[in-house]
Amino acid sequence: MAETWVNMAERIGSDLHLELSGTGSRRAVLIRTLRDAVRTGRLAAGTRLPPYRSLAADLGLARNTVADAYAELIAEGWLTARQGSGTRVARRAEPLAAAPVHSAPARRPHAPAHAAPAHNLRPGVPDAASFPRSAWLASARRALNAAPNEAFGPGDPQGRIELRRALTEYLARARGVRTEPGRIVICSGFGHALRLLCERVLPGPVAVESYGLAFHRSILAAASVRTVPLTLDEQGARTAELTESAAMKGVRAVLLTPAHQFPTGGPLEAGRRADVIDWAGGHDGLILEDDYDGEFRYDRRPIGALQGLDPERVIYVGSVSKSLSPAMRLGWMVLPEHLVGDVLDAKGEREAWVSVLDQLTFADLIESGGYDRHIRRMRQRYRRRRDLLVTTLAEHAPHIRATGIAAGLHAVLRLPPGTEQSIVEAAGRQGLALDGLADFRHPEATMPAVDGLVTGYAAPPDHAYGAALDTLCRALPPPSEGATTAAAGSEQTPAPALDPAPGETPAPASAPAPAQAPPTAQTRPTPQTPAGEPDPAAGTL
Repeated sequence: MAETWVNMAERIGSDLHLELSGTGSRRAVLIRTLRDAVRTGRLAAGTRLPPYRSLAADLGLARNTVADAYAELIAEGWLTARQGSGTRVARRAEPLAAAPVHSAPARRPHAPAHAAPAHNLRPGVPDAASFPRSAWLASARRALNAAPNEAFGPGDPQGRIELRRALTEYLARARGVRTEPGRIVICSGFGHALRLLCERVLPGPVAVESYGLAFHRSILAAASVRTVPLTLDEQGARTAELTESAAMKGVRAVLLTPAHQFPTGGPLEAGRRADVIDWAGGHDGLILEDDYDGEFRYDRRPIGALQGLDPERVIYVGSVSKSLSPAMRLGWMVLPEHLVGDVLDAKGEREAWVSVLDQLTFADLIESGGYDRHIRRMRQRYRRRRDLLVTTLAEHAPHIRATGIAAGLHAVLRLPPGTEQSIVEAAGRQGLALDGLADFRHPEATMPAVDGLVTGYAAPPDHAYGAALDTLCRALPPPSEGATTAAAGSEQTPAPALDPAPGETPAPASAPAPAQAPPTAQTRPTPQTPAGEPDPAAGTL
């Protein structure tokens, strides 16, 4: 392509010189040229770029070509876009200097209380900048105008009827939940729900997945409820242990994350879903279903809630902590009919946790369609974030395999044995906050430990996400001598089970894809998994 000047003096008061040259598609050449201009400092942070229509006309390119190039560079963190401010060069955080990876440091250093990490790749944190402020404000206005006077009195501990009706429709449509408003109790999130259930409902010891949130186990321990770990493998929790293991004697309840096991990824296999329902029916048991991120599935339609198989044996708990913001403190329990009274007795005579105004606003957001639009928008945003993580690993660390990538806000990066702690510490010294799998392991789990990083991709702002991934790649171990290169994120070959049963072998792998060279930093293709293909998260860890 020939050298091209773009004169923007009349529009934004500056000239932009772009030399479009080299091989590849016009989109790839434009992306590479703009990226190089930012990297070398020729386009300084804060520089406003022309609207894509104007740039397309000046360069003689199709509008879609320039729009796609802008979108790619925004997703990578080189550019930012805000309504009313146009597209600008991001104030991109520069990667910190690399720190050596030590093989066996004694312990994780504690940073001063005032020191915040430069980059946050911890799991379970949504993109705070994407809260739908305008839609929420519009719903708040409508809800306040429509609210009856009695809504401003003491709150009903079961929750506003407007929200319970809206949730009944939404959960049935989006998650396959079978309920009615009278079976829903509003709470402030899963932790609050678990405390209420401990007080009046949970019958003795509770089985939990061998990898899960220590926070949940601590709530149960504080209520003197013993937890017994269930082994995990490539198909999720081994629910057969509920009836076969002597350790499960006396267990009458089980806590599961069946749509997307946290943190290892992957759904609970269909046969095991049926088995745990049969166990609950045959042993007068209860299933606690934590549907913490069920809306965010990228490579095929979301898996329906376990609750739909037996509403009288499953307690379904959801919240807006991942879909909107953890600051909302708004969640819900869908209960078997016979447990509603017990939970309300535990909650008390008045609503002391969740704002009635937030309940009314959220009900309007659902009924107006604003919540569905936000979920669809965030699903696309998080998918782009996931794809950039996968392609960055393929480029800079192709020996590291990302698993659990079909859903949620995080992936698990498999590590060589014995390296997890040192890598987490090396990342911390570079200002990168992330968690290792060991942080989620049940202290009584008997299955072999697996090294890995639980890497969230939702929290960093757009302009810093690329730098966060660069820092992550520098903290990862180099390929071991003689190791084969795995295409990060391909998940064509399932990982071994966390703890295979005697004589059990992993499911056979599908035919491997033809070997390809890793993508370059200039092109970074976006991987696509066609809808309807086998779920790549199955057998993730």
